[in-house]
Amino acid sequence: MDTAERYERFADHEVCGYSPSSEEWSRGIACDPELLGLINQLPADKRRPNLVLAAARFLGAEPSGYPSFKAWMIEHWDRVAEVALARLTQTNEPGRTASLLPLLAQFPGPLTLIEVGASAGLCLYPDRYSYRYDERLSVDPADGVSPVVLRCTTAGDPPLPSEVPEVVSRMGIDLNPLDVNDAGDMAWLEALVWPEQQHRLQRLRAAADIARADPPALVAGNLLDTIADVVDAANPDTTVVVFGSAVLTYLDPPSRRAFETMVRDLRCKWIANEGTGVIESLTAQLPKPPHTTRDKFVLSLNGEPMAYTGPHGQSLDWIADIETAR
Repeated sequence: MDTAERYERFADHEVCGYSPSSEEWSRGIACDPELLGLINQLPADKRRPNLVLAAARFLGAEPSGYPSFKAWMIEHWDRVAEVALARLTQTNEPGRTASLLPLLAQFPGPLTLIEVGASAGLCLYPDRYSYRYDERLSVDPADGVSPVVLRCTTAGDPPLPSEVPEVVSRMGIDLNPLDVNDAGDMAWLEALVWPEQQHRLQRLRAAADIARADPPALVAGNLLDTIADVVDAANPDTTVVVFGSAVLTYLDPPSRRAFETMVRDLRCKWIANEGTGVIESLTAQLPKPPHTTRDKFVLSLNGEPMAYTGPHGQSLDWIADIETAR
């Protein structure tokens, strides 16, 4: 897929209807040889729409029509390229825990959570957030409604829990862990939230407050090199759960297969929440996804597909039986 196609797809399948500015900017770039020429000077893995647009937002680009945005990009391109080269796409969306919770709640507690591609670790707090499934089921922490309330629509009879799991240890692995106490890192996390998505920005900030009060243990490293040691060091009297969302897509196919082989041999449960086609072994097992033009993630447990999910945890379309999830 060339750069123009990538930006057109981003507009069609990810930001359409969610962020008018991101959609207009992406469609404009896809048809603009001048900006495409600048973006194509970056390494291939640095041309991603999320990364380039977040770099612009990080430097002060405000929602606007495409002509104004293009003029801003040309004026500030050197700095945009510098940020894109220095940073990674590390969207830390706490909403994704709404997709994970039905699986986490099936495991005997207490839990040790280990997230690969953890960013700042905001998905390591499923027990500290509140959930509203279909506006009919409310799940809250034991001490009451959380400042972070996550809403998720469901289909297909998922095993929705009545309470959050007990988590006693939170660990994360990332090439470049982010620190919610660092102003620059927080500014980057906020820049990764699409313009006009104020609800996501507010819950990001509220989740960061929770992480500041009880910081996770974050390890800098390549997940292939570090995951075995981190799992081995976990408390054997807990259920160890390794999970990740939209992280394996950044690995090449051989590395994805190597990680899958490795993690399935470790003393842990493995939950993956990745784009369709990212984990090759799941492809043949998947039923046709719900009719939608949106990109969907596939939630899986130990290599078995469980559900189609919204990329930000906004939907959960269950495809497995409950026993498979135990």
